[in-house]
Amino acid sequence: MATVFSGTLFADYHQFYLADAGSETDYSGDITDEAIDQRVVSRDDALVVFTARNMEVPVEVVLHDAAPALPVDEADHVVTAGLRSSGTILIAGCTDYAPDAARFSVPEGALRAAVVFTGLDTLSEDGLEGEDRYTVHLWPGEAEGVAVLKQWDGD
Repeated sequence: MATVFSGTLFADYHQFYLADAGSETDYSGDITDEAIDQRVVSRDDALVVFTARNMEVPVEVVLHDAAPALPVDEADHVVTAGLRSSGTILIAGCTDYAPDAARFSVPEGALRAAVVFTGLDTLSEDGLEGEDRYTVHLWPGEAEGVAVLKQWDGD
């Protein structure tokens, strides 16, 4: 297990994304009501995460050798999906300039992803402050679509 990204991202439009460094990052046509309910868009080359706030949010990406034990009981929302990589992933807010985005190395090929959402019930009344956190777990393997392991129904 290795933390490959830990920081804050500006989740403009309530979104941040991970994508293969060589991918086209326009995923606007992939946003559906179902994806918003699941809180992710999963494409072959990108994973978009929908956040509770459209402010700077704390994000951590953890790389594993194999499927990790996920803290489903302690989380507010957990969803699994996948993406493919040429060996480098970028992570950015929706309106960030992709060439300047943080990048990290991952195994080449298919990756499974699990996004763990916590603190979704801590948002201020105006939705600008909160203790919401987003942890993305990545490991080698083929994903079979999007699966919501725990659904947040608080908003």
